[in-house]
Amino acid sequence: MEQGEQGRANQGFDGGPGGAAGGFLDVGRPVNNGHTYVYEPDKSLSRMTVQNIPSEDNYRKLSKMYVDQRPTMEEIMLGEKMEKIDEEMAPTQESEKLKGKVVKFGWIEGVFMRCLLNIWGVMLFLRLSWVIGQAGLVQGLLVITLCNAVTMITGLSMSAVATNGQIASGGVYYMISRALGPEFGGAIGIMFTVANSISVATYTLGFVDNVFDLIYDVSDFGGFVGTPDNRLNDIRWIGSIVLVLILVLAIVGMDWVTRVQKLLLVMLILAQIDMLVGSFLPGETLYTDSDTRHAKGFVGWNMNVAKDNTDSAYLVDDQTGKENNFMSVFGVFFTAVTGIVAGANLSGDLKDPAYAIPKGTILAIIFTYITYIGYGILVGFTFLKQVSGNVQDYLGTSAEYPNVTFPSFDDCSIEANLMRDNISAIIPDYETGCGYGSAIDQKTMTLVSATGYLVYVGCYGATLSSAIASLVGAPRVLQAVGRDKIYPKVEFFAKGHGANNDPFRGYILVFLIAFGCLMIGDLNAIGKLASNFFLAAYALMNLSVFHSSMTKSPGWRPSFKFYNPWVSLLGAIVCVAIMFLIDWILAIGTVAAIAVLYAFMVYLKPETNWGSSADALVFLNALNNSYSLNEKKDHVKTYRPKILLMSGNPAHRKPLVDFANLITKKISLLVCGHILPENSLQDEEVLKETVESWFRDHNIKSFYTVQQTDSFSYGVQNMINLTGLGKLCPNMVLMGLQSNKNDNISSDEYFKTLTLCLEKKMAVGVLKLPNGCDYSGNVASEETFVEEVPNTTESKKSKKEKKTVAVYRDANGKPLPKSVVDEIQRFTGVKRSGTIDVYWLYDDGGLTLLLPYILKTRKQFASCKLRVFSLTNRPEDLNQSTIGLSNMLAKFRINYSEVEIIPDITKKALPETKAQFEEILKGYDMSTVSESDIKANSERTNRHLRTAEILREKSMNSELVVVTLPLPRKGQTPAAL
Repeated sequence: MEQGEQGRANQGFDGGPGGAAGGFLDVGRPVNNGHTYVYEPDKSLSRMTVQNIPSEDNYRKLSKMYVDQRPTMEEIMLGEKMEKIDEEMAPTQESEKLKGKVVKFGWIEGVFMRCLLNIWGVMLFLRLSWVIGQAGLVQGLLVITLCNAVTMITGLSMSAVATNGQIASGGVYYMISRALGPEFGGAIGIMFTVANSISVATYTLGFVDNVFDLIYDVSDFGGFVGTPDNRLNDIRWIGSIVLVLILVLAIVGMDWVTRVQKLLLVMLILAQIDMLVGSFLPGETLYTDSDTRHAKGFVGWNMNVAKDNTDSAYLVDDQTGKENNFMSVFGVFFTAVTGIVAGANLSGDLKDPAYAIPKGTILAIIFTYITYIGYGILVGFTFLKQVSGNVQDYLGTSAEYPNVTFPSFDDCSIEANLMRDNISAIIPDYETGCGYGSAIDQKTMTLVSATGYLVYVGCYGATLSSAIASLVGAPRVLQAVGRDKIYPKVEFFAKGHGANNDPFRGYILVFLIAFGCLMIGDLNAIGKLASNFFLAAYALMNLSVFHSSMTKSPGWRPSFKFYNPWVSLLGAIVCVAIMFLIDWILAIGTVAAIAVLYAFMVYLKPETNWGSSADALVFLNALNNSYSLNEKKDHVKTYRPKILLMSGNPAHRKPLVDFANLITKKISLLVCGHILPENSLQDEEVLKETVESWFRDHNIKSFYTVQQTDSFSYGVQNMINLTGLGKLCPNMVLMGLQSNKNDNISSDEYFKTLTLCLEKKMAVGVLKLPNGCDYSGNVASEETFVEEVPNTTESKKSKKEKKTVAVYRDANGKPLPKSVVDEIQRFTGVKRSGTIDVYWLYDDGGLTLLLPYILKTRKQFASCKLRVFSLTNRPEDLNQSTIGLSNMLAKFRINYSEVEIIPDITKKALPETKAQFEEILKGYDMSTVSESDIKANSERTNRHLRTAEILREKSMNSELVVVTLPLPRKGQTPAAL
C-alpha cells in the first residue's frame, strides 16, 4: 500500500455516521482488554445451535435405555430439534435393579496376578526339572524360550485386539468373535467353555493327588476307601468335596475369589523362595537327610554339574516306549505357559480392559519367563540328570555290608546296573537301576528346597488357583455366548445375578461337567484335548490380528502398536503345529470340532453386526472382484441377464419379483427399482430397510433402489444410468404390462420407456399375467413365519426343510381367498409339468431362447417340455427350415421336445380377430390414434394379430409362453397402437 493510502472500512463493522453504533456486526466496547461478537455474552453455544460438539457418548450405545443425542440431518437443516419417540425409552416393564457391591479390578489384581497363578502351575514344581534333565541346559532353555515366544506373540495379538474398541465380558470369545465373526467366535466360545470345565476337573484331581502324596510321604496312612497304590476312589470323593467348595467360593463372589487367589499366590511365592534358598543349603533339610538328598541327585551349585547338564540326554519314555526328543519335550512343557488368558477371560470385571489386558498379560509373560529360565538354570547347576538314589552308592560303603562293593551313585551304565541287580539280592530295599535324577524324578524340586513341604504347598496353590480361575472364567465365556444369541437355547445361560452380573447358571453347568470328568478319574487324554482347545483359541487370536490387518479396514486401529501381522500369522501356524505335536489324533478332533461348529453357525446365520474382519473381507473381495471383472471383456459364453426390475414396492408385485428371481437366483444380478412421486413423504431409508427385510423373509436375492420423480420414463432412465458398478450393471429391463387404457399419459410414458431402454442398448422384457402383477389393492397386510415341512425329494424323505409361509390379509384383516393367494404365489413352490412355448420369431441375439432355458433349470419348471416355434422366409421349404432350426438348437445345447415352423404368418387375420382388435382400440382415447396411423401400420398390425391367433391355437394351455417382442418404431407408431 502506498504511503498516505487508507484502507476501505468494512461496512459490516462501520459504526455509522459519527462513529455511532448500529453496524451489521457491531463490536461493542472492549471488556477487560478483549471483545466478543456474541450479542448475549452469557448465552451458551448449545443454545445457539442444535449441533453437538464431539462427544464419546455419541459414538457408543451404552444400554437399551440410551438415546442418541446427536441431531439428525433434518434437525440441523431446520435449525430446531424435533420431538423423538424412542421405543427403547418406554420399556414394558421396569428393568431389574442389580443389588450388591460392584467389584471391578485393575491390571494387577484382575490380570497380572491371575496370569501369574495360571502360568506358575504344577509344571514349575514337577516337570521343569524333567525338561532340563532330558534336553540339557542349552536345549532346555531354548524350549522355555520358544514356548514363551509363542505366548508372547499371542499376548501381543490379544493386546492389539483388546485395544481396538471397547471390550465387554466374554474374554477370548468376545475378542475373537468381534474380530473374525460369529462363526469362529461361536466355535471358540463353546470349546473354551468345555476346555475350562475339563480343566477344573484336571486341576482338582492334581490337587487331591498331591495332598495324598504328602500324606503318604509323612505318615503310614492307608487311605479312606482306597490304598496308597489304588487311591482313585479316595481322590473321587475328596475331589468332589473340593469341587463343591470351589463352587461355593465362586457363588460367594469375585471379591472373595480374589482374596483366596491372593493367598494362593503367596503360597506359590513362598514355595519358590524355598527352592531358591534350598539350592544354597548343601546339608540336610526338613524333608530329608543330607546323604539321601545327595544320593538322589542334589549336589549344590557346581560348574562341573552344569557342564554335564549342558548337552541333552533323552531317555526312553516308559509310557510310549519311544525315545524323547526336542519336539516331544517342547510339547510337554508348552502346556505350562498356556495360562495367558486367565485375566482376559474376566474382561467384564476389569475397570479398563483395554489398559489392563495388554499390560497385565505381557508383564506376566515376561516375569514368568524370567522365573522359568532362572529355575531352569538352578536345576542345571545343582542337580544330576540320572542317579541310583542309593545312599550306599553315594557313600561307597555300608556299615552293615562292609564286603560289598558298590557302584558310584551317578554311574548308570549297563555294568553298574548289573551290579545293583546282584546287590539287591543281598541287601533289602536296595534300589536297582537309576530311578532318580532331574531327567526322571518329578520330586526333584522337593529335594532342592529348604523345607521340601513348601513345594507341596506351592503345588496346592498352583492347582487350586487354576481350578478356581477355570470355574470362574468358563461360565463368563458361556454367558457372553448366550447374550449374543448365536446358538439356540444357550441364551438360558446369559442371565446374571447381583451387581457383578455373576453367571450362576453357568457355574452350575461347569460344576456338573467337571464333576462328571472327576468321576472318570483318569483324565490324561481329556486333559490333552483341553490343551488343544486352548491352542486353537490362541491360533485364532493370532489369525484375527493377521486377518484384520490384511483387510485394511479403517476400523482396525488398535492403540497397542507393538504387533506385526506376519508375526501373528507365524504364531497361528506354530500353535496349530504344537496341537499336532502334542497329539495328532486329538488335533484332528479339535479341527473337526471347529469345522462342525463353524458349519453350524453358517447354517444358523445369526443376525450379528459386529464389524468383524470377516465382514470387511466380504467388502474387499467384492471390490477386488469387481475390479477384476471390469478388466475382462464381455464374451457371449459368459453372458447372463442382469435384470433391472421395475417392481415398484416389491411386496405389491410379488409375482413379478418371483419371476425375475427365478431368472437371476444364484447366477446373476437382480435390482428392484421403485419410482416414487417427486414430493413423496415416504422415508427412503425406512422403506429400504423394510424392503430388504421383505427380501430376506422371502429368500429373494436382490438389491433395491429408489428414484423420486413424477416421470416414469425419466426415473427408468436415471436407474439405467446410475444402477450398478462397472460390469455389475443391469443389461435387461423387466416390467409388467401396462394395462391402463384410459390414461394416455401412462401409455405414452410406458411407450417412451420401452423405446428409451432399447436406445440404451438394454434388453427389454414384459411379463403379462391373467390378472396383472399388481396386488396392492388386494393385500393390506402380510405376515411371514417359518415352518418345517416334509422334504419331498427322494434322497431326503426322512428329513424336514424350513419353508417361509406368508399370510395375506385384506383391509378388514381377513385372510385373502385361496385363489388370490395362489395367483400371488404362482411362481413359488408349485411344480409345473406342462410345456414352455418359445416363439422365437426374430433374431434377438438368443435372449428369447436363453430365458426359458434358465427357467427350466429351476425346480418349478424343471419337468416342463420346451417347444420352439419360429418363422420362415421360404414357406415352400418347410422341412428344410425345421431341420435347420433343430440343428441350431442342438449346437446351442438346448434340449427341446418339439420344433415347429410357422409358414403363414403373413396370412390375413380372421375377421373375428380384427373385430376384437377394434374393440380394444375403442377403450383408448381415439384422439391419440388416427385412421392414418392405423392404415400406415396395417401390415404390422395384421402380422401381430396372426401371431395372437397362432398363440391361442397352439399355446392356450401352456405353462409359460415366451414371445419375441415387436420393436416399437419411434415417431411412426402411436403409443396406444
